[in-house]
Amino acid sequence: MDKTLYRLVYLSRNNITGNDSQLQEEISGILEVSRRHNHQAGVTGALMFNTGCFAQVLEGAHDKIQDTFERIQCDPRHCKVSVLAFDQIDERFFSNWDMAYVGQNAQSIEQFAGFNEKSGLDFSILDGEQVFRLLRTHLEEAERA
Repeated sequence: MDKTLYRLVYLSRNNITGNDSQLQEEISGILEVSRRHNHQAGVTGALMFNTGCFAQVLEGAHDKIQDTFERIQCDPRHCKVSVLAFDQIDERFFSNWDMAYVGQNAQSIEQFAGFNEKSGLDFSILDGEQVFRLLRTHLEEAERA
């Protein structure tokens, strides 16, 4: 069995509608299902939902990440899915989390160049390493708090 690990980083636009309470309920549902599926598949990672976008990192075996990502792309809550990186890695960073949630922090995604109030993010100028570092930093900060 191949033990080679991969990391996939993507961004997508949010298609979830409703008030804050409905939004939080949807995110909670996404996390519950993701954690269950990821645990069974041996996939780890982190999710940020923010400013109408999802940013996510998935780590694991190539085929398991592909299966997981296929489900994400078919999920009507996501649109304009953009893969920023899909690379072989030496070790997992999110090994302790079936799916960590770094929360909603509007300033986080707005830190990226290319963000403006009207159009949101320009996905074309972001790269996987930036998004990976953002999620990693927020998770580390949350653990220290």
